Amino acid sequence: MICFPNCKINLGLSITEKKPDGFHNIETVFYPVNLCDALEVSTSKNYKTVFIVDGLDISGNINENLCLKAFNILKKHFDIPEVNFHLIKNIPMGAGLGGGSSDAAFTIKILNDLFSLKMPDGLMIKYAKILGSDCAFFIKNKAVFASGKGDKFKNINLDISNYQIAIIKPKIHISTQQAYSNIIPSKKNISVKEIIKMPVSDWKKNLFNDFEKPIFEIFPEIEKIKNKLYNLGAEYASMSGSGSAVYGLFKNEIELQSHFTDCFVWHGK
Repeated sequence: MICFPNCKINLGLSITEKKPDGFHNIETVFYPVNLCDALEVSTSKNYKTVFIVDGLDISGNINENLCLKAFNILKKHFDIPEVNFHLIKNIPMGAGLGGGSSDAAFTIKILNDLFSLKMPDGLMIKYAKILGSDCAFFIKNKAVFASGKGDKFKNINLDISNYQIAIIKPKIHISTQQAYSNIIPSKKNISVKEIIKMPVSDWKKNLFNDFEKPIFEIFPEIEKIKNKLYNLGAEYASMSGSGSAVYGLFKNEIELQSHFTDCFVWHGK
């Protein structure tokens, strides 16, 4: 069985509070984007789980991959056999696009279908939250206002499908820990949830990602990408999550590869 885990972008990201446990409360909008990995899962004939990755390089211990962690969580609760994973990575890592979280959530969904586990969305969301704050978003995979640690969702009516979405990822990897280390939380006068109701043409002056200022100071080349997207005609541009990917919303199709020769470049809807 094959599925295609997609990424997300953050429309605004406000860090409102640091809690006593060290975690931060945030406000953001998660919006699904059709830049996808490919994940194939099949029953193992060798009675052991095998994990193969192609495409973009995944560094680190393969046993720490979220797909395997998702499989192991379900195996504790359901009588499922060993499986073969074949993951083709197209979503860049360390980008703020949630690619790893999406792979994990889609693993839960594909195992649910493959082995007829009959888990409702609520139970799949419960397991996904164990794996990461934004994993649960990809179970329903619809635009939401996210708060708390990024794991409390409210449905919103938002459709920007008439825009071309461009994603530019420089060869910079930013860890979440690094991104939060220079953040000073602050309450905002207007919630992201309200700003997102404004016309997209008004977002540039009102919709902000709190990670941008400290990240741009360390990596000014990321800010240059954002500025270039505006110069090329983007109606709105922002870093996604904690970076390093930057996206732009364009009313018309645009050729971008020649403008960002040393970056991962994708555009679509």
